[in-house]
Amino acid sequence: MSGSLCGLPAAATSPIAEVICEPSSRMTQRLKRQQGATLTSTGLRSPDEVLELWLDPRDNWTMVITYASGTSCIVAMGAHWSRMEPQDPA
Repeated sequence: MSGSLCGLPAAATSPIAEVICEPSSRMTQRLKRQQGATLTSTGLRSPDEVLELWLDPRDNWTMVITYASGTSCIVAMGAHWSRMEPQDPA
């Protein structure tokens, strides 16, 4: 087998090289001011952790975990967020 990697998928690239953590108030200001993002959804991940979804006007999204300690960490980012309407179960 040669050293060629033709035919193999390219490695995925991440918009964040590492998890970014900082005090929650600073994270909120960063998302609002630098990205123009708004907090659109939250969910309890554990008694001490809240998962937050932030969206900017271009539908880029950022997922943040906020800890009871007062620290928030960006854990995922992406583009082209799509809002889904609830489906009628009937």
